[in-house]
Amino acid sequence: MSALSDEITAALRLGGIADVDVEAARLIHAAKTSMPTGFEKAARDMAARRVAGAPLAYVIGHGTFMGVDIIVDEGALAPREETELLGYTALDAIRTSGSAAPRVIDMCCGSGNLACAIAHHFPTVRVWASDLTDGCINVARRNVKHVEVSERVVVAQGDLFAGLAGFGLEGTIDVVVCNPPYISQSKLAKERAELLEHEPREAFDGGPYGISIQQRVVKEALPFLRPGGTLLFEIGLGQERQVKMLFDRTKAYEDIRLVTSPSGEVRVITGHRLTARVDIG
Repeated sequence: MSALSDEITAALRLGGIADVDVEAARLIHAAKTSMPTGFEKAARDMAARRVAGAPLAYVIGHGTFMGVDIIVDEGALAPREETELLGYTALDAIRTSGSAAPRVIDMCCGSGNLACAIAHHFPTVRVWASDLTDGCINVARRNVKHVEVSERVVVAQGDLFAGLAGFGLEGTIDVVVCNPPYISQSKLAKERAELLEHEPREAFDGGPYGISIQQRVVKEALPFLRPGGTLLFEIGLGQERQVKMLFDRTKAYEDIRLVTSPSGEVRVITGHRLTARVDIG
């Protein structure tokens, strides 16, 4: 190893970070790529941020999600590996939708990782991605260009489905995929407070019980979903009963399904809009 690599590796070890040699190599490579001259200081600065607890994807500015390179910036949540379960479950729902040109909404799109990965893996899909904050919208739009899916992915800004008004999507959507904030405010104030040190509160704050966004989306998705269309959520650990009740209370969904991760934890829930006409008022 070079002296610089040794220095960064030692710094990372002091920070208690696992796989330090691998992370040091990634930091040095990222610094060389982004700053060919004077990269040594950049690499040291990146190592210092990582030791301070910043997600590695923030430090190097990129991450891999469902095999797709994604731009990562502090304006949006750094994509998590566990969210790939939601993405692959959404791809299954798209494949079984029976549509030759599926139409998808990515609600609470964050960095646009789900929208871009879905478009990358399914060449005939059209995706409308929406989020509220400027930070998320800016990163998502950069990713749409970066992944080269601009012709099939639209990024809109607004309060949930209000951002999609005027697109004429009502009654036409095959799949709504949503990775909402789902951590309760009390947990963010105590045992999960460390999440807010480097990432935006809006990405985590799910209200008093962690399901405030899900409560709205199960209702507000209905005018957009075609009969038989699918709504999918990522959920927090232990939330499956609460979120299933939200589906059930609308009396507008059927075939509610819980999807488990490889470790056996329920992390995704799906439901199909009833094919019969329902009162969604």
